[in-house]
Amino acid sequence: MTSLIDVIFLLLLFFMLTSTFSTFAEVELTAGGAGQGAEVSPVPPLFLQLAEDAVALNGAPVPLEALAAAMEGGQPVIVSLQDGVTAQRLTDLLVVLRGVPGLQITVLGQG
Repeated sequence: MTSLIDVIFLLLLFFMLTSTFSTFAEVELTAGGAGQGAEVSPVPPLFLQLAEDAVALNGAPVPLEALAAAMEGGQPVIVSLQDGVTAQRLTDLLVVLRGVPGLQITVLGQG
């Protein structure tokens, strides 16, 4: 009987250590390829500035939650990262932008 209890505790420990309790979201990123010349878009691009605690769309502050409603699909979006922006903050922005179909997103480096 004692050995059966030991086996049960070992199985319990094994299943607790091998299970995962969190799920990870995926954000699709595509790398730029060789271009065939400059294509001029008929729609002017949207300029999005991402800071640690603020988001500005074409110079006007916008809450991150209302960003998807302020954008239309099929537009090119240029995202500029300010100093101090973390990878998690950028991922949160890309998840919000993923909800808008047809956006062409370009992320600039920090500057």
